[in-house]
Amino acid sequence: MEILTRNPSEGVYPATDDYVHALEVRGAQRLLFVAGTMGLDAQGVPGATLDDQLQLIWSNIRAILASAGMTVDNIVRLTSYLRDPSYADANAKARVAALGGRPVPTTALVAQTLVSEWLVEIEVIAAG
Repeated sequence: MEILTRNPSEGVYPATDDYVHALEVRGAQRLLFVAGTMGLDAQGVPGATLDDQLQLIWSNIRAILASAGMTVDNIVRLTSYLRDPSYADANAKARVAALGGRPVPTTALVAQTLVSEWLVEIEVIAAG
């Protein structure tokens, strides 16, 4: 599988260090679509703080990816749903750390979650 970054320098605003406009995936044989994943522990209890939930989310995503023989290196698209816009910086820092600084196309939206204790939900697409 080959992954090519597509960041045109003309006709669109510039990408940032932790963001790319697009990734072109060539030769992928599998796609994994991961549902919105919350910061819940193994008993379904949400983490007490935003940071706790972000750690749980990324732990849960790693476990889901591993079940398909993948890692965070296979993530090619990510969408974050934030309960409050003030969560954007912490979410971005957690994403950058989880991906080891590798930028992927990402979108963050502010949305009301189904349960008020769920502060962030993240869905990903992985290719392998």
